[in-house]
Amino acid sequence: MATSTSQLASTVATVAAASAEALRFSATDYIVFTVMLSASAGIGVYFGFFSKAKNTTEEYLQGGKKMPTWPVAISLVSSQLSGVAMMSIPAESYTFGFNIVFIVMSMILTVPVLIYIIVPVFYENNVSNCYEYLEMRFSKLTRQLVTITFIMNQFLMLPVYMFIPSLAFSQVTGINIHLINTVVSSVCVFYTMLGGIKAVVWTDVLQAGVMLLSVLLVAFLGTSNSGGLSNVLESASEGGRLDFNFGIDPRLRVTFWSGIFSGLLMWTGKVGLDQSCVQRIVSLPSYTHAKKSLIIAGVGFLLIMTFTCFIGIIMFAYYYGCDPIQAGLVSKPDKLMPFFIQDIMGHLTGMPGVFISCVFSASLSSLSASLNSFAGVVYFDYIKPHIRHTDARANGIMKLVIIVMGAYCILGGYMVQNFNSIIQTMWTITGINTGAVVGVFLLGMFVPRCSAKVAVTGIVFSVLAMLWIIINAQFNFKAGLIRYDVLPNGLDQCETRDFQVILNSINNNITRVLTTPAPSSDAPQQVTTAFGSNRDFSLYDISFYWYKVLGAILVFAWAIPMSYVWPTDKEEKQNPKLYSPFVRNMLNLPDPVVEMEEMPLKASSDSKAKENGTTQAAY
Repeated sequence: MATSTSQLASTVATVAAASAEALRFSATDYIVFTVMLSASAGIGVYFGFFSKAKNTTEEYLQGGKKMPTWPVAISLVSSQLSGVAMMSIPAESYTFGFNIVFIVMSMILTVPVLIYIIVPVFYENNVSNCYEYLEMRFSKLTRQLVTITFIMNQFLMLPVYMFIPSLAFSQVTGINIHLINTVVSSVCVFYTMLGGIKAVVWTDVLQAGVMLLSVLLVAFLGTSNSGGLSNVLESASEGGRLDFNFGIDPRLRVTFWSGIFSGLLMWTGKVGLDQSCVQRIVSLPSYTHAKKSLIIAGVGFLLIMTFTCFIGIIMFAYYYGCDPIQAGLVSKPDKLMPFFIQDIMGHLTGMPGVFISCVFSASLSSLSASLNSFAGVVYFDYIKPHIRHTDARANGIMKLVIIVMGAYCILGGYMVQNFNSIIQTMWTITGINTGAVVGVFLLGMFVPRCSAKVAVTGIVFSVLAMLWIIINAQFNFKAGLIRYDVLPNGLDQCETRDFQVILNSINNNITRVLTTPAPSSDAPQQVTTAFGSNRDFSLYDISFYWYKVLGAILVFAWAIPMSYVWPTDKEEKQNPKLYSPFVRNMLNLPDPVVEMEEMPLKASSDSKAKENGTTQAAY
């Protein structure tokens, strides 16, 4: 047995070395990658040392509220396209089919929701920190509770944003993944710390160009190498990757309904109710600019993300009947994308470097925006009340917060490397509180009779209920009651397609030990899978894609009846501007006197600050 194990280990090492030799990162690729990082750092240096802007918190966090429309729109797209999207979404399409595109399509509904329901409220109330709205509508406790969930999400997700591209780089170079993570995280911290929101936005523009170029190149070359678009669609259809699921069973992994509703909740929460994006939206001069920016961002997002989803279908067509995962050359689907890139683009000088730069660009966009907004929330909500505030001191403290979080991201990589499915892990983690956060904002904008006590208890109820559901779901996963087996592929076409690296692996019998073993006789006979269930219905079996929707529903399920138990004070004068425009129309409440089309954000506070000779932080 020991001899057999030793021979197996030797064989694995030999094949891995052979594949690394066949799929190598060239000197040109390293140069392309280094240029991208240097350009990002250079933007930070420019805005940190050479830009003629005032050293105020308003300038650092909001660019003086004079940011142009197109760069902000591109920045919003870039920050949604994290390395997770570039790596894990094609992997999801490859393994479970194209239904994930419904999550992308939900952006069509999200943009009108943001433009006509949420963003007008922020502009009419001169809100520059979205959590400030919760204090105005409910209470300071409500604001603090939601900012705690924001901070918790950042602690959980920031290491993931940076680790995924490091995973890709390690896959094609063999360099230690944690060394890569350290270097690139340091560069991101450097330019975010120095340049503030302007550096974040303009590096996003640069990185968006790299991402768009890379995605289009991969889609074109992958389709060409797979025999053309008709052959891609034919292979994907035969392999079941284009079987769209319109089932209403919430236990199915992803369907039209779960994709549309969960996507709507997620994008509304991420773009319209998360400070990392709201900070950029309200940095625009007026609501008109914000509306244009959101429309542009929505179109750009749909374009890039649809291509990204389809790349997974292209990968499947390319490897149809010759799966590198079954062959043991790729350990898990999240690592397949860089393998595919090297396979189809490795012979083109510099092209693998462009793609790896794309993955890093996506992650740097998400990380830099999150670091900048995180520093602002921590300072203004938890540090400023306890110190004597000056702009210089505030900027210094926020830069220190960014450095500390950067170090945390590096250390967090050691935990992220143990995750099996990155996208499933992210949706599960954020499912604990994202629904509650979106729910309480919508509660404030839609339900005038809802009081602060109802809002706070609604958040707590939703978070605790979702935590209970998710913990029990994980127990079901561990017991084998939920098992997301991927759609089948095979190895019977490798010789026909002449995939030498994969053939070498097969010929060395690697697949005999690396393919998934058949379930043992002790395994549960009744299971919930990605595509069906023979178990009695259980709330713990619902797909993780429904978690955000369920969290928001729980807030309303608690708040509506409890608003009759704890009603608002009848003597309290309600400000109609705190409700969405259509709610005001339904209640016949007067519209704001000032037209928001003409009103720049925080105009009044800016003028007062100038009169006093002191810049007040509107964050």
